[in-house]
This record gives sequence, structure tokens and C-alpha cells, in this order.
Amino acid sequence: MATRRGAYPGTFNPPTIAHLAIAGSARSQCGLDRVDLIVSTSPLGKHDHPDLAPLAERVAALELVAAPYHWLAVRVSPSQLLADIAEDYDYVVLGADKWAEVVDPAWYGGRERRDDALRRLPTVALAPRPPHPLPDPRPGLLVLDIDPAHHEVSATAVRNGEHRWLAPQLRQSGQS
Repeated sequence: MATRRGAYPGTFNPPTIAHLAIAGSARSQCGLDRVDLIVSTSPLGKHDHPDLAPLAERVAALELVAAPYHWLAVRVSPSQLLADIAEDYDYVVLGADKWAEVVDPAWYGGRERRDDALRRLPTVALAPRPPHPLPDPRPGLLVLDIDPAHHEVSATAVRNGEHRWLAPQLRQSGQS
């Protein structure tokens, strides 16, 4: 039997309790054997963001977060587009806030290239993130059932002092 894998790309700057909840929900609701937390070496639209921690720090934090879970792994990708990052995966896991970026032709240089990239995506497991709208139901899209307590959690809020939302492995190690 083939291993069912999910790609969960992001900057994870830093990893939060919501990232873990979404990864766990994707695993259980999609029947995944493994979820890879994937960090791009040059994240689309964020590579020069002033709040972005260095890649090595983000990868080390993710490895600490993933360590207790046999089904969770960390991977670094040189790719920027989700279709490239998620190639050879059964699912790609995203928040609804990222879906708006995925369908924006500006990131691809036009609609034709965007449409080609969308066709190459594996099944999308989408986590609700109010107030961001969910797309209309369609084949190849699954909306994950996520505890509403995680909807407001954000890495930005953690960087701004909401340390209770930091992934527990990082809180225990004293990282913030």
C-alpha cells in the first residue's frame, strides 16, 4: 500500500498551535500517513519581509515541533509556487487566507500560467480562516473541520506577544 502524503507549505514564522491543529486535522480527515511541513528557501512574496526569521531558525523550530509526531516531517524546498512544492503529494494543506493568493494571477504572470498551476495541484485540504472566504465546493477541494478556537491564531500575533499560541514544543523550550 502506497504512503499517502500531504504537503503543508508555509513560512511557519513561528509555528503555532493552529499549524499543528491543521496538520493533525489534515492527517485524520484525509487519511494521510505523513504530513510534511514545507518551507521554501525563497517564499513567494515574503523573501525580503523584515519580520521573516532566517530559514535555518524556522527549520530548527519546525524540527523541534515535529519531533514528537511520527507522522510529521520537515522539508525545505527551493520552489515558490504551490503546484511545484506539492508535486508528487496526494494533498496540499492550506489556510483559506492562502487560497486567495493561490488563485491570484498576479503571482503567476497571468491567468493562463495560474490555470496551469492550479490544474497541477493535488487535492487541496483547506482550513477555514475567517474572515477569508472559502471557495465554492468543487472536485479536488476538501474543507477541513478545524476547531474554531484556532481560527484567530496567527504567527503575526505570536510575534507580537500572543505566546500562548506558540507551538507547545517551542513554549516549553523557551523559544518565542
